[in-house]
Amino acid sequence: MPIGGFLALLDDVSYLLDDIASMTKIAAGKTSAIVGDDLALNAKQLLNVEAHRELSVVYAVAKGSLRNKAILVPLALLISAFAPFLITPLLMIGGAFLCYEGVEKILHSSMPSMQSGEPEKSSPTNETLPNDPQLQSSDNVEQEKIKSAIRTDFILSAEIIAITLGAAASAPFLTKAATLIIIGLGMTVVVYGLVAAIVKADDLGLYLIESASTHRLGPLRRKLGIGIVRATPRAMRALSVVGTLAMFSVGGGIIAHGISPLHHFIESSTALIAGGASVAHAVIEICLISIVGIITGAIAVAVTSGVQKVLK
Repeated sequence: MPIGGFLALLDDVSYLLDDIASMTKIAAGKTSAIVGDDLALNAKQLLNVEAHRELSVVYAVAKGSLRNKAILVPLALLISAFAPFLITPLLMIGGAFLCYEGVEKILHSSMPSMQSGEPEKSSPTNETLPNDPQLQSSDNVEQEKIKSAIRTDFILSAEIIAITLGAAASAPFLTKAATLIIIGLGMTVVVYGLVAAIVKADDLGLYLIESASTHRLGPLRRKLGIGIVRATPRAMRALSVVGTLAMFSVGGGIIAHGISPLHHFIESSTALIAGGASVAHAVIEICLISIVGIITGAIAVAVTSGVQKVLK
């Protein structure tokens, strides 16, 4: 290859990398707001997992998230090339499902007996038998948690991919594809790295407490460990609440953005109520969007229950 052609190739590669870096930065800024919701939702999904299985479950969900991205990235590129009008309807279906799962979780938490789908055992001796269905079903419960978390991740990943696609809409194909891959992988690493850190925080606290006696900063390590152990359950409960609210805010936001009159109504109502206060504007907008999400989820649950009764 002549030296001129080689230099031209290097120039093209440099331009492509600069373009990818620029598009990735823009897309990361636009999708960063979803990371908080994604983190809260996934941490909530993994509550009540046995301590020795926490990292294994997080790893399983992270692998499922990567599979989701492996499906969504090529699909997004195909849709953007041949049927861009399908992006909004598909996102709205995902948003409705997210709202549906939020209402389902509230209903199940208010009726604990529905969670297992089995009547409670009246005899205490059954609890100690090796073939107790509760003991035998622990693996099934864990697998269901993983599947549920991966389903939720699919919708959030779809929103991340769609926003990234919009940010890089005018870019060449290679730049667009590289941006989608980088954002997809980056978000997965960040979200599930933080989820793993959250679910293992109590183990860190216990380690600090147990190792305090052999360390020169023992009293400080012990106080820090006790603080972490006490704070972790509260933080997990808070994440549970935030995660459920995030289902409605994310799902409701997708539905509202897909229906122009509803979106304009929320914007005008928010501006009217909040006036010029930016904080009040954000809070009111989230509240209105969450109401849309709750109504959407309630309708989805009612329709699903009705269809199930008819089919039975």
